[in-house]
Amino acid sequence: MIKTFITPKEKKCLIEIPSNYIGKELEILIYAKDELTLERNRTKSMSDFQGILSDETSNAMHQEVKELRNSWDERLENQF
Repeated sequence: MIKTFITPKEKKCLIEIPSNYIGKELEILIYAKDELTLERNRTKSMSDFQGILSDETSNAMHQEVKELRNSWDERLENQF
């Protein structure tokens, strides 16, 4: 893996690929370092997650949690 930082002086940038990478699928990411800092410092709220799960998945998860709680309650009752 090669990681480096550059400050481009114009729109085009030429990169040289090491010979051991020729013929391999490469991933090239371009982002400004300050964008990462802003994203890391951004506080997430519940609204950021709204709509991520389908109703079906959400209902299944709620049901599983309910069953786990009942199971836990039963185990506690049986101990005393």
